[in-house]
Amino acid sequence: MMTSTDRIEKEIQLKAPLPTVWKALSNAEEFGNWFGAALKGQSFVAGKSVKGNIIIRGFEHIVFDALVVSMEPQHHFSFRWHPYPMDPAIDYAAEPTTLVVFELKETDTGTLLRVVESGFDQIPVSRRSEAYRMNSGGWEGQLRNIEKYVVT
Repeated sequence: MMTSTDRIEKEIQLKAPLPTVWKALSNAEEFGNWFGAALKGQSFVAGKSVKGNIIIRGFEHIVFDALVVSMEPQHHFSFRWHPYPMDPAIDYAAEPTTLVVFELKETDTGTLLRVVESGFDQIPVSRRSEAYRMNSGGWEGQLRNIEKYVVT
């Protein structure tokens, strides 16, 4: 089996109804609550950017900056961003972005949530491996966060 370095794929079975999970993903303020970004007063709209400081301890210097690509209610949500933009001395605006896609599917026990982040092969070689590694672990943590958020 080949391992791709261009895409991260994660999924989780959530014991929550599809509308609840969709709202947690598609409502910018709710997304910010479980993701750890200050997005109060903002909305996710296709073609528009959303920005807010990360509020997770140790990551406060990072700005969540995403361009919403598409939204299909209760099925699909995607955005583009700069993966793992940790160094405040680097202007990541000149780099390509990765595409983050959330897909939802209703199941007998709740909702299957799948996240795919692709485009790492276009990230500069000097930081590609670390961005991939950190975002891979980051998505594992974020799936646990949304699970806590929608199941409680």
